[in-house]
Amino acid sequence: MTEQQPISNEVALRIALAAKALPNVSIRELIDALQTNLDDNITEESLSTLTVTQLKRAFGNIYDVDEGEWEGEDANNQEIAAVKEAVRILWGEQTEYDHPLPIEPDQGDMPNSIRIAVASNTNEQLDGHFGSCHRYLIYQLSANAIKLIDVRSALEADLSDNKNQFRVNLIRDCPVLYVVSIGGPAAAQVIQANIYPMKVEAGGAIREILADLQRAIATSPPPWLAKILGIGADQRVKNYQAVG
Repeated sequence: MTEQQPISNEVALRIALAAKALPNVSIRELIDALQTNLDDNITEESLSTLTVTQLKRAFGNIYDVDEGEWEGEDANNQEIAAVKEAVRILWGEQTEYDHPLPIEPDQGDMPNSIRIAVASNTNEQLDGHFGSCHRYLIYQLSANAIKLIDVRSALEADLSDNKNQFRVNLIRDCPVLYVVSIGGPAAAQVIQANIYPMKVEAGGAIREILADLQRAIATSPPPWLAKILGIGADQRVKNYQAVG
């Protein structure tokens, strides 16, 4: 067996999306199936060789589809349709996720800025739960600029013995975290790591949401934000409008 290569962000995203398309299949189970069929070499190139039949057979104990039905490719069978959709995602044919994100590496050229993690599944959207999002978008934000500086896959969290701690460690350099939702125990771990969780249940375009935070930085940051920015109590504006 060949040595397993690191999974790229693109491959990690495809796997997470494919697992979401497969009822009753976890990310760990999907990775195990891919490792078996691709000889532990999971890359964009190797994923393009995966067949629908290979994936269906890997989950034969979950998708109990009659073999005659399968060979006949009955398009009305929901289980077969799910496997086909997952393979299309693994091939990279989901155009909704193909748009490259405008990543600008951090050059240390944004004074008085903060780093923010955003739980996301789709493009530059805030649409993820802390414990199940596919990735975290990492932004550097100041009063007059927003830069997307990194995209960090959360795929390996599902392979960790402590999923929440893995995710906390992934964003430990970000004093602020935006999520659609987060459970109590996970929130406690986030706060313990000196990360301030911001819950926006409605979600939405993250740059529009972060614009509100920019205005707070530029005008009257609330105490928690002023503390992160290093603004002393004597410099803070007493009457501020809270964000979030």
